[in-house]
Formats: sequence, C-alpha cells, structure tokens
Amino acid sequence: MVDTVTPAVEPGRDFIRDIVQADVDAGRVQGVVTRFPPEPNGFLHLGHAKAICLNFGVAQEFGGRCHLRFDDTNPTKEEQAFIDAIQRDVRWLGFDWGVHLHHASDYFEQLYDWAEHLIRAGKAYVDDTPPDQMRQQRGTLTEPGQNSRFRTRGVEENLDLFRRMRAGEFPNGARVLRAKIDMASGNMNLRDPVLYRILHATHPRTGDAWCIYPTYDFAHGQSDAIEHITHSICTLEFEDHRPLYDWLLENLPVPSRPHQYEFARLNLTYTVLSKRHLTRLVADKHVRGWDDPRMPTLAGVRRRGVPAAALREFIRRVGVARAYSVVDVAMFDAAIRDTLNPIAERRMAVLRPLKLVIENYPEGGSETLEAQNHPDNPAAGTRPITFSRELFVERDDFMENPPRKFYRLAPGQEVRLRYGYFVTCQSVVKDAAGEVVELRCTYDPASRGGNSPDGRKVQATIHWVSAVDAVPAEVRLYAHLFNRPDPGADGDALADLNPDSLDVLNGCLVEPALADAKPGEAVQFERTGYFAADPDSAPGKPVFNRTVALRDTWAKVQAGAKVQAGAKVQAARG
Repeated sequence: MVDTVTPAVEPGRDFIRDIVQADVDAGRVQGVVTRFPPEPNGFLHLGHAKAICLNFGVAQEFGGRCHLRFDDTNPTKEEQAFIDAIQRDVRWLGFDWGVHLHHASDYFEQLYDWAEHLIRAGKAYVDDTPPDQMRQQRGTLTEPGQNSRFRTRGVEENLDLFRRMRAGEFPNGARVLRAKIDMASGNMNLRDPVLYRILHATHPRTGDAWCIYPTYDFAHGQSDAIEHITHSICTLEFEDHRPLYDWLLENLPVPSRPHQYEFARLNLTYTVLSKRHLTRLVADKHVRGWDDPRMPTLAGVRRRGVPAAALREFIRRVGVARAYSVVDVAMFDAAIRDTLNPIAERRMAVLRPLKLVIENYPEGGSETLEAQNHPDNPAAGTRPITFSRELFVERDDFMENPPRKFYRLAPGQEVRLRYGYFVTCQSVVKDAAGEVVELRCTYDPASRGGNSPDGRKVQATIHWVSAVDAVPAEVRLYAHLFNRPDPGADGDALADLNPDSLDVLNGCLVEPALADAKPGEAVQFERTGYFAADPDSAPGKPVFNRTVALRDTWAKVQAGAKVQAGAKVQAARG
C-alpha cells in the first residue's frame, strides 16, 4: 500500500509547465496547443478534473488554446448523454474550448487512409487469429511473443481484406488490422498492436457509416497531429504507450509532430476513480445515478454543493508531479471549506429537533430578532428571525447526565441561544419509553442579543428555530462511499462499500429564509456544516445535501478521551 501524502499547498512551477516554458523559450513551438480527450462512455470524475485544469490551465497561461476532443472510437459504450454531460462539466469547472470542439470520428476517413498507407508500406497486416490465441501469442513480460502466421500476407491481399472489412463483409472479431513492429519487443505495446477492429454498432455521430473503428492508440496520436497539438499531456499509465505513439507519427505523413508527456494521476483515500467501478456502482444501483452526491464524478460533487472554485483550488494544492501518490480526501474537504467559508451565508437549521419551552416567556408571544447573514461580511446584511416561547434545538445539544467539559444544555446549566437570550434548563419531559421529548427552561429577559448586563459568562452558544415559523425539510448527510482508505486493496472495491454512506433525515426544521433555497446555492447551517439545496426540492419543501461538515469541538474532546483511555489500558497491560 502506498503511503498517504499531503502535497504542498503552493505547488509552484511544475515539471510540465517547465517543459512548455523551455519549448517556448527555445522556439520549438510557435504557439502552445493542448487538448483534453475524454471517452464519452461515462461521466467525468475528480481525476479528469486534474487533467482538465492542467491542459486548459497550461494553454491559458502560455496564451495558447486547448481543444476538447471526444475519443469516440468505441460506439458500443458511447452515448450522446455522456457527450452532453462532459461538455457541461468542463464548462462548470470554468473552462471553454471556443470553436475547438472535435471528435476522433471527425477524422475517421483520414485515419482509414493512413491505415492503408501503413499496409502499402508493409507495416500493417490483416490478422485472422482468434482473440484468445492472439493474446497467447503476444507472450509475457519475460517471454517474447510469436509472429502470427498471417504476418507475411502480401500488400495486395491485406488491402483487399481491409477494404472488405470496411465494407462489412465480416462479423465482429473475425479480423483485425495490426501494425507490424516487433513481437520480441520488451514493450508489450510494440508487439504488433491492433489498429482497427470490426464493430457492427451504430455510432452516436456517424450512424452506420462505419463498421470498423480505430483503436485509441491509433486514433490518439494522429488526431493530435491533425489538430497541431504541441503538448499531448497524459496520465502516467500511458508512458508505455509513448513508443507506439511516436512510431505511428514517424511512419505516417502527418501534418505536425506532437510530443507526449505524462504526469501522475489523482488518487484519493476512500475514493475509487476507475470508470469501470463507477459504471458498476451506477449499473448495480449502489448509488442513485452518475450525479449521486456520494459519487466522485463532477456531476456528483456539483450536486453535493461543491463549488467549481473549490475543486480548482484543490487541484492547485495537489499540484502536478510524476511520482505516484495518494492524497488524503481531507485535503479536498479543506479546500471546500476554505472556498465556502467567505461566501456561504449563515442560517439556522435543526436536524434532530428537541422541543424547548421557555416557561417564563409570555404565552402566545413572539418577537423579531436580527441575525447576521455572514459574521465576517457586514455587507451581506441581516435577516429577521422569530423568537417565541416554543423553540426547537438539536437533540445532541442536550445531555441529562453530562460528563466534564460538556457545556451545552443540561439540567441546571445555562447556555446562550444564538442571537437570542440566555436560557437555563430546569426540567425535562419524557415519554413512556423514558426518552426525553421536551426541555422546560427559563430565560433571562435582560440578556437579549446574547449578553447579560451583570457580565456573567456562558460556555456555549447553540442554534435553534422557532416553532412559530420553522419549515420542515429533508436533509441528506453523506459519508465516504467506501469504508476503508484503499478500496479494493484486498480484492473487489465494491466489497468495501460503506453501508452508512447516506443518512436521510426527515422531520428536520429550518428557518423560513431557507424555505425556497435554490438548488446548488451554498449555505452554512450554523454549527453543523455547509449545505446546498438539492434539485429534489419543491416550494416550501426543501431538500438539502451536506456538502462538507464543520469541525466539531465536542467530537474532538470525545476522540481525545478515547485516546487517553486507550493509553491507560495499554499502560495497565504493561
């Protein structure tokens, strides 16, 4: 297992930007052109965000351009819905490709002509070997491969068969076109790789015009060359493919000569960024779809309420390197908090309500208090909130028999109600099962606004909502989708799914200002966390997703107590 690392907050100039700068300074490139080439077979995830920020960022910094190019070479897995979602996600992240929206399918005719060029040059051949046998003939990392018996076919026969493949004469898997390179190469990618395969499937853009499709390795470099890409930036798993990338460019009459550079992909604790696994999560209904807020897709984190600026800041903090590493997901949470803290207005919401009755407050009375929308931004203004005899507070803010350092509500203990008064718990009301269902309190009328004229101090301030106008809401609390930091390390990642990754709270109560919150609008529930309204919301019936929690002082105290208790046990054992 790779140790978790926390990259420097200020990455500075990374090695990719140093390469680009050197190329510009030396005059090797007249203008920087990069590209982001996703496959339209799923939604983009956090790993793609790193590639997007790098490719578009480098282009912007050097006054160049970045293309969005869909690698649509496998019609059996591609959908227009994925194409639309990818464009939406790239724009949401803050980038624009302008007029440079391209598809590998734009170049299908040119790629086909270049395939024939290789055949005529004696550097490609049609192979009839069954797929299983072909895999065996490729050899292993320690043993060379074996030449196919079809490798010696003549040029004319190969051209005839390849043209008949295009014409649709053969079924799927019957034949492929392979490059003729070196079956004894130490690089498996150079052992006569497949360039074209037969796929009788309708393509989202070209329909049924084609029944043979280029592989990624054949389409990628040549598409780069057609678009005059100067720096083809890939993740590190494509490093072994670079010799093939270069071989094809050297052996084809391409209009430009791009160069490939590799960087380490993003890896996060408690997170899976394999599109194969993400597809399974959706297909097997472990989540509610690609935009489920537990998913590490851009659509998922957006629905959870993560601002694009927070994701960009996280990517900036991670930086760009060649070394494999795993980033603690807490670093992502920190970037979200740092981004939301100055912009999210504050509201009060009670997630697990416990009724509080102020016995010495006038029956049927109420008053209006002023609450700050943001404590650090006076320009955000204030809002009116209603204070009344009957309120609701968080159940976790009361303990009947509190331990030391629990400063919230308890019998005989005084606290401050946010923006309101000092209240003291006098007694509790329990139901037939012995559960506390109501707190009976008194308040100090002289402490309006949260300060007492006699100068006495209280240790805790708690939030609340009024029974007079509180709005019912559903709140969805999200935890890690996986219950171990390295999902799948012992086998199937889906075996490590966290069964408690979603906690749906019904019967929550929020202040009236949240009744018609707009989907995606960021807000901080005071003392609880940052939330955003979900698209499932209806007028007067809001649904909120927790974007990220706040730090909890009492939770830290409890954690510290557990550590101390553990240390005592260990010491007792000698």
